[in-house]
Amino acid sequence: MTASILGLAPSESGSPSQAKGGFELKVNTMWYWATTSLIALETFLGGVVDLTRGRTGVVSGLFVTQVVTSLGYPVYILAIIGIFKIPGAVTIVVPGFLRLKEWAYAGIVFELLGAVASHAARGNWRDSIAPLSLLSVAIASWALRPASRTLGPLFPAAGHKRNRSSSAASI
Repeated sequence: MTASILGLAPSESGSPSQAKGGFELKVNTMWYWATTSLIALETFLGGVVDLTRGRTGVVSGLFVTQVVTSLGYPVYILAIIGIFKIPGAVTIVVPGFLRLKEWAYAGIVFELLGAVASHAARGNWRDSIAPLSLLSVAIASWALRPASRTLGPLFPAAGHKRNRSSSAASI
């Protein structure tokens, strides 16, 4: 009963391969939304905290200004990063805007890689665990996207030639 409510029951044709494929699709979709929700929430709240110069733990922890200055960055970098985090987080959640989604994911990955590298350069290896974990969540979200949220296959088939005019029109 519960499986049929969730749409996980075998199809009417009763084919196990169709049922398995449908179940795998549902599992992939659930993992996609779990990872996307987590990274979007972290990115959105991180942008708000950066702009308000709040605490790293929202209610406790160091102020973000202390963290960025200890890493050797000027405080104004928080405004630059914070301004881009908020629309980036919204972009990866809303439907459409496929090219913008790619840019948003790239920005999130660059920001998290930068955090890992900055902590590592200062010898703060333990502080790089959180951004490294979030980086893996962001990559999982990107990799698990349904076809409707991608620009197309990453590596088209060998015989398939990409039409230049259609790719230019999609920009």
